[in-house]
Amino acid sequence: MEKQGFSLKIKDKINPTFLAKQLVDLGYEKVGISIPANGGQFSIRGGLLDLWLERYKSPVRIDMIGELIENIYLFNPITQAKTKNLKEIYIIPFGATPKLAPKWTKKTQFPAGKGSYKRLFLSDIGVGDLVVHIDHGIGKFLGIKEESFHSKESKKQILVVEYAKESKLFVPINQIERLTKYIGAPGYKPRLNSLGSASWLAIKAKVTESVVKVAQDLLNLYARREISTRQGYSKDTAWQRQLEDSFEFEETDDQIKAIKEIKQDLKNNKPMDRILVGDVGFGKTEVAIRAAFKVVQDGKQVAILVPTTLLAEQHFHLFKNRLKEFPVRVGMLSRFRERQDQTKTLHNLKSGNVDIVIGTHRLLSADVDFKNLGLLIIDEEHRFGVTHKERLKRKREEVDILSMSATPIPRTLHMALSNLRDISTLTKPPRGRKPIKTFIGEFNEDGVRKAINYELKRGGQVYYLFNNVDGSSKKSIEIAALVPSAKIVYAHGRMDKTIQNSKGKSQNLESTMDEFYSGKADVLVCTTIIGSGLDMPNVNTIIIENVQKFGLAEIHQLRGRVGRSDREAYAFLYYPKGYLPVGDVQERLRAIESAKDLGAGFALAKKDLEIRGAGNLLGVAQHGNIALVGYQIYVQLLSQQIEKLKKKNDSH
Repeated sequence: MEKQGFSLKIKDKINPTFLAKQLVDLGYEKVGISIPANGGQFSIRGGLLDLWLERYKSPVRIDMIGELIENIYLFNPITQAKTKNLKEIYIIPFGATPKLAPKWTKKTQFPAGKGSYKRLFLSDIGVGDLVVHIDHGIGKFLGIKEESFHSKESKKQILVVEYAKESKLFVPINQIERLTKYIGAPGYKPRLNSLGSASWLAIKAKVTESVVKVAQDLLNLYARREISTRQGYSKDTAWQRQLEDSFEFEETDDQIKAIKEIKQDLKNNKPMDRILVGDVGFGKTEVAIRAAFKVVQDGKQVAILVPTTLLAEQHFHLFKNRLKEFPVRVGMLSRFRERQDQTKTLHNLKSGNVDIVIGTHRLLSADVDFKNLGLLIIDEEHRFGVTHKERLKRKREEVDILSMSATPIPRTLHMALSNLRDISTLTKPPRGRKPIKTFIGEFNEDGVRKAINYELKRGGQVYYLFNNVDGSSKKSIEIAALVPSAKIVYAHGRMDKTIQNSKGKSQNLESTMDEFYSGKADVLVCTTIIGSGLDMPNVNTIIIENVQKFGLAEIHQLRGRVGRSDREAYAFLYYPKGYLPVGDVQERLRAIESAKDLGAGFALAKKDLEIRGAGNLLGVAQHGNIALVGYQIYVQLLSQQIEKLKKKNDSH
């Protein structure tokens, strides 16, 4: 018999527990104490009951004192601000037909039995999440139920997984290790596999074939490093200690450890191939500067390879500034530079008159020749193309390599690779660094004006992220009209030609960044070109328009462009007027706003970052294979192949 709805109005009396039961009977899903993210969900926290009815574009809040309803209103699920008062609501069954109470409960740069894996798995999985069974492939987790197979036996817990055509797989709790949570490439939605078909075996075979090649490449690199030799570097000099003492911040324990590991690598007679991993703003560049300076003191040259011209310009200024007290010659190669300047730099590299050169993929061109290259530092290696990677492979056989990444390496992948590559991690922020205060809401000009004026009054600068190349000029004029006292410039990746800024003055990308970096401009209207490695301590406010278009990891990376000093930093994340975040967008924004601690991006962007972490070490081409089987299964297959090949090679 179809269940009927009911109405609620202010001053009504109703028991909250009874109300929750009624909602479940009408097909609504209880989501613990979380704010509902989609229609058909509700939650209870103290005297507040939040409910998302189908007829509204935002959730309803029922404010109760005991059993008395004091207020009913619609609210913004991100900011929790009241948007409209209601006198009465009518609650009807959710969907066309009412759903019965769920049979299985949900989550309860569960008695998990024995074993930590069970506890970790069940704490991270919820009804509706995709999981991967090592033998059967990708399915949907429906929950846990109790089953008795023989009348005399006590009931056993069974995990229920749904596959294609609504077929079910029942996994005993003691076989839970055969299941992993599916983590795939962002934006990729896999199909459920079919139980009993050969498709999953074919997919695994295809991915395994690719994994064998990855494992063999890693082992070949490892073997070449083992037989290569070079003279170890000298002990630290007085100049090295002077440079380290001039660092304006106090090093973190992780930085000190990483620097020691790199110095030990350089002291050895085998070429270094180390990966330095740290979240945005955690001090990777300072570690790289010290490594480069040590190599230069032994008469060797250093090349620093970065993915964007903007980052090359930034590093060029930073390295020159840190090394200005020493006789170190820093050069730059990128499309920023005129042909005449490039020719001069190339000549100086060949003759040894440049000690450190910073550049984009231009550094990998055939006409680049060094007198005595000792160290290659690579920032975000996964962002370089296949041809560039092949050239980098050849370099690895000749010189020391330090790769840097703002992408965390998951523990499982770290374990798989730790015997083949040396990894240093920076997990703690610099001392004195403060969390970034984050505000999310509907775009409004007054908020933009106040944010910019506040930053300028304290002598700071602002990033205004507007990810539209064609609209950058117009947006900079709009900002100039909002804040007439501010000097506005704009930058994007297609600024090869000279352009006009908001004041009508001619400039190009190089002069724009010079102007902003030197503090002669107040606001930089920019695209996501600033997302990789830029370090400008005086920029402590970032404003992002259309934040709903960005992924969780990308928002985290962009927000990390500010808060790089001991000054309070602010991030204003705006979605368009009239737009209401729902579903995944709402969850992303809420996660960003609630992540108050430094380094929280590692946790909240886990799904995106694990994939990017794998791509960083294994190559972008592996993203498709990871998506096919899920991240955890991919790493299992890689670990197995590495062990097999190592045993095979050792036996020979």
